[in-house]
Amino acid sequence: MDLLDTLTAKGLRGEVPTREEALAVLATTDDELLDVVAAAGKVRRRWFGRRVKLNYLVNLKSGLCPEDCSYCSQRLGSKAEILKYTWLKPDQAADAARAGVAGGAKRVCLVASGRGPTDRDIDRVTDTMAAIKDADPEVEICVCLGLLSDNQAERLKAAGADAYNHNLNTSEGTYGTITKTHTYADRVDTVQKAHGAGLSACSGLIAGMGESDEDLVDVVFALRDLGSDSVPVNFLIPFEGTPLAKEWNLTPQRCLRILAMVRFVNPDTEVRIAGGREVHLRSMQPLGLHIANSIFLGDYLTSEGQAGQTDLDMIKDAGFEVEGAGEATLPRHRADVAEADRAGGGCGTAASACGSGGGCGPCGGHAHTSDASAPEAVPSEAVSPAAVAESGAEDELRSDLVKVRRRGAGTELAPNA
Repeated sequence: MDLLDTLTAKGLRGEVPTREEALAVLATTDDELLDVVAAAGKVRRRWFGRRVKLNYLVNLKSGLCPEDCSYCSQRLGSKAEILKYTWLKPDQAADAARAGVAGGAKRVCLVASGRGPTDRDIDRVTDTMAAIKDADPEVEICVCLGLLSDNQAERLKAAGADAYNHNLNTSEGTYGTITKTHTYADRVDTVQKAHGAGLSACSGLIAGMGESDEDLVDVVFALRDLGSDSVPVNFLIPFEGTPLAKEWNLTPQRCLRILAMVRFVNPDTEVRIAGGREVHLRSMQPLGLHIANSIFLGDYLTSEGQAGQTDLDMIKDAGFEVEGAGEATLPRHRADVAEADRAGGGCGTAASACGSGGGCGPCGGHAHTSDASAPEAVPSEAVSPAAVAESGAEDELRSDLVKVRRRGAGTELAPNA
């Protein structure tokens, strides 16, 4: 296919396709799917070989967020039966992080629900990072706390944070349809603050919220233009109790085409399969590894992932290997550019983008101000969404697809890593 030959050649040179070419990837047929995966796989191997970077989530504070993000189980007014608790103590968070690192995770992502952190919250996260770094000085730490105020990114950087996650989620044109309590420009401002402070920018998207192909291409090109070092691709988990509970718009084939489009637009950037891969890719997850070079290990913030050992077995069986702590994730030329940008203020002086939600985890910041020192676990059951096939025919309820997380940080049960 001429399109795939062109995209492969551009990707091997580190060049970006046109918008029309990116849209054409999303329009390919199921008969062409393996050709699309193979083409994206060539680009992936050119820049990342067969390495898979493992990331591990620690939910520092869960639920009761004042923001109204339609996709989020922690949103204002959410009826999803998730765990709700105030800030974990540093030793609790460090214990949870150790489980992920022991499973092979190279990066620990510290997330807290809410609009954005107070200065006291920055102190809490600083103490938590110190506890984690004491146990393993080499581990990367990405922080996701929502919208940042002036000088907070600098404080996080000085305390040892390596990256900051804040996702764009969707296109600027449709952002107002999923969130009313903050704007796309707010997210842009936060990623600029993070990048300008010398933090690696981690910013991605959520697919499956009813967006068009044009919306997907818009947000992916925006992320490229904003210099995101890692792009988490989330597939909507339609939690019961949220406005998007009935948005079952994705098939495994659609997810692979989206991943391929993201890879072609970001040939030499870390592309991460984030939330929803088990729900939507299902048995085709190994094909996703031929496109993306990064995944989350084990559970997510408020939903269960597949067993950590299953992730490791999948990586090995698919012919890939876990990226080691001493290996650089980004290609040398890409890492040099990113470092120079951050050292010189790079894209931290103009409106750029990142957002909280879906990437390292949905939403970050401060909302719940309870003084309780120990997390209070709220009983939860498996969610049973009414999955609707793309053909419009109603499918059986699939309680095995979406399960509320009830283990790990915030519970008395061991984490899944």
